[in-house]
Amino acid sequence: MEAKDGKDPKETERLRVGAAVRRRRRALDLTLAAVSERSGLSVPFLSQVENERARPSMRSLERVADALETTAAKLIEASDAARTVAVVRAEPRADGLLGEEQDPLPRTRRLVRGRHQLEALEFTGEHDTDGEFQHRNDEVMYVADGAVEVEAEGRAYRLGPGDTLFLSGGVLHRWRATVPETRVVVVTVADHIETPPDA
Repeated sequence: MEAKDGKDPKETERLRVGAAVRRRRRALDLTLAAVSERSGLSVPFLSQVENERARPSMRSLERVADALETTAAKLIEASDAARTVAVVRAEPRADGLLGEEQDPLPRTRRLVRGRHQLEALEFTGEHDTDGEFQHRNDEVMYVADGAVEVEAEGRAYRLGPGDTLFLSGGVLHRWRATVPETRVVVVTVADHIETPPDA
């Protein structure tokens, strides 16, 4: 059966495969240049595919799949499985309410559940990181309530409600909440975030 525009419906299904291609490439520890050499496709094009700025033809996708030692069908299947819309509701306090007062003890809550590339954590209370962190990828910290003090590359930064701190990959840093009612959201890449064991 053909689509109204005369195209094969299967051709219109090969939409967003970028995340699946990127995950597979990283799993094989290959650079874009290596995939380019194997597939005969340019590095800029492969980069656009991974970032969902280009949609490869089935022929190009098969060349990418061969370079990544897999099949186009498996990349499409992995991409389809990765499309998720999920809601994480606010958690009730110990007294069962959802008021503005924070729980007395520090806690960490995952804002994205399951295994995904993106990781988002909410820290509530007087957290103090144990030692310095150095993530491979970029990180964003948003202070929803309270106050935070961050030490990064030898400098101290004081953040208040509504402030955001961006840290590029490789920056050594540590942070602590300076008031009890602090609530901080940290967003980074899942594979490289370091979280408390009970998070």
